[in-house]
Amino acid sequence: MGRSYKVAVAGATGAVGQQMVACLEERNFPVAELKPLASERSIGKHVTFKGREIPVEVLDKDSFAGIDIALFSAGGSISKEYAPIAARAGAVVVDNSSAWRMDPDVPLVVPEVNPQDIALYKKTGIIANPNCSTIQMVVVLKPLHDAATIKRVVVSTYQAVSGTGQKAVGELAAQVRALFNNQEVPRKVYPHRIAFNVLPHIDVFLENGYTKEEMKMVNETKKIMGDDSIEVTATTVRVPVFYGHSEALNIETERKLTPVQARAVLAEAPGVKIVDDPAKNQYPMPLDAAGQDLTLVGRIREDFSIENGLNLWIVADNVRKGAATNAVQIAEILVNDYLK
Repeated sequence: MGRSYKVAVAGATGAVGQQMVACLEERNFPVAELKPLASERSIGKHVTFKGREIPVEVLDKDSFAGIDIALFSAGGSISKEYAPIAARAGAVVVDNSSAWRMDPDVPLVVPEVNPQDIALYKKTGIIANPNCSTIQMVVVLKPLHDAATIKRVVVSTYQAVSGTGQKAVGELAAQVRALFNNQEVPRKVYPHRIAFNVLPHIDVFLENGYTKEEMKMVNETKKIMGDDSIEVTATTVRVPVFYGHSEALNIETERKLTPVQARAVLAEAPGVKIVDDPAKNQYPMPLDAAGQDLTLVGRIREDFSIENGLNLWIVADNVRKGAATNAVQIAEILVNDYLK
């Protein structure tokens, strides 16, 4: 039997933190001891792991003594403060916030795309988990880039409210109930009603007219793919769906890649499942992606407006592959290849 590890989960009571705990159990990660951490608001709460109720502890500077791996999903400001503390205590941090993603000394990793970059964790003791919408996109882009060299990507996203957190899931449900009962519609999380609406606004607006979410997709894609020559432009949109982000992808490649060739490439790609039979009304949908870790791709067709173009539709569970599962997959590579 191999070694087992002491694992801390910071932000263990949030949507992603809960899913991280579930993924550790589902994937039979070698956990010797699980330490769920959260803010003082979570005192008295428990997480369930392998049939045991484990009390949540308050995150502080002494939380990481003896911890081997710390999975963080507690927000950027918490990660900025506590990830270096955890690393100095000897833990390897896998951080799900945006705090460290573009730090040149911190690897930004999607295991199906750039697992080799995990080795760079030794500089800071921190590995960054990419943005949920970026993760599912690059899982599909990487095999196509290897086959035909991608020049340009135009992406429009249709992102579920769970990407904002549990309060947003509750708000969508409450708004739907209120509307059907002719009651006043509660609104706290988003600047406008999300129920039966679409908001072309995720994160804050920047001076260039893009949102921070859009620029995350641009910058993170180049870093993960290791290729600054790939041009990316994005429009990110919040839709009234609970779980599962969808993306319409337009790709321009240097070499011609037909839809048949693209399907053949993607059929062999790790973490990808083709759902593409329009004659039978089969295409990726959030309802199908929810609860699984594969990135679904369909509507694969030629873009006739340019010489070497493809259109695709991709969907993934944003809380699982877009966050928790990706972090646990990184931890699996750590224990298999680096922390023996």
